[in-house]
Amino acid sequence: MLRGVLIPVAVVVIWQVVTGLGWINPIILPSPLAVVAKWWQYLKPTVAMADGFNAWLQSSELLMDATHSLYRVVMGFLVGAGIALPLGLLMGTSTRVYGLFNPLVQVVRPIPPIAYIPLAILWFGLGNPPAFFLIALGAFFPVLMNTIAGVRHVDGIYLRAARNLGAGQLTIFRRVILPAATPYILSGVRIGIGTAFIVVIVAEMIAVNNGLGYRILEAREYMWSDKIIAGMLTIGLLGLVIDLGMDRLNNHLLKWHRGLETK
Repeated sequence: MLRGVLIPVAVVVIWQVVTGLGWINPIILPSPLAVVAKWWQYLKPTVAMADGFNAWLQSSELLMDATHSLYRVVMGFLVGAGIALPLGLLMGTSTRVYGLFNPLVQVVRPIPPIAYIPLAILWFGLGNPPAFFLIALGAFFPVLMNTIAGVRHVDGIYLRAARNLGAGQLTIFRRVILPAATPYILSGVRIGIGTAFIVVIVAEMIAVNNGLGYRILEAREYMWSDKIIAGMLTIGLLGLVIDLGMDRLNNHLLKWHRGLETK
């Protein structure tokens, strides 16, 4: 635990020393103490308009922007994963479905969600719908590909044993394929959530007028570097909390899998 903290602490100390000695213009890179102070002030709802980052902090916009961004991540991820999971299960279990959809998947998969921004705005206009679309695209392929891989990597011994015991196709799917593929699926979910956080920032810089991405872009226009970094740190903290939650969920759902690995 302590070993994992050493590098971040060292980076912050070096950052503070460099900025404290005046080697870097604070407009370009403010000190970590200045960023933390303003980030903390941001949690106090007072005046709506103040200079620079204070406007964001003191008006409680940070909490609202973080809420908007988290809402878009969750909704976009649910749409993307909600389509990817059943399709991945179908493609993994049926060679016919796999052969039908795989060429299209392999053509579309390398295209980054950012490339869809003009089409997203053209199709959905401005606001949440294009953001949901872009985030769903970002989350779709990690979940899809990991689900397919999980289903197709089920050990044939388990399948033959289940058939020899008289299990039907539905029972084999529920009791053998789905549990065996769960580690892959959860890994895809974790990657998909991370991708969703990347995409939401870009989407908010283009299509909406709130959220952390929008505020970061707004801060750039006024050269509020403390606000930019505070927004970045907020995104990182949100991602960390969700990733820790996913790690706990993985450990809870995959206790049986961990047990098999240790034997």
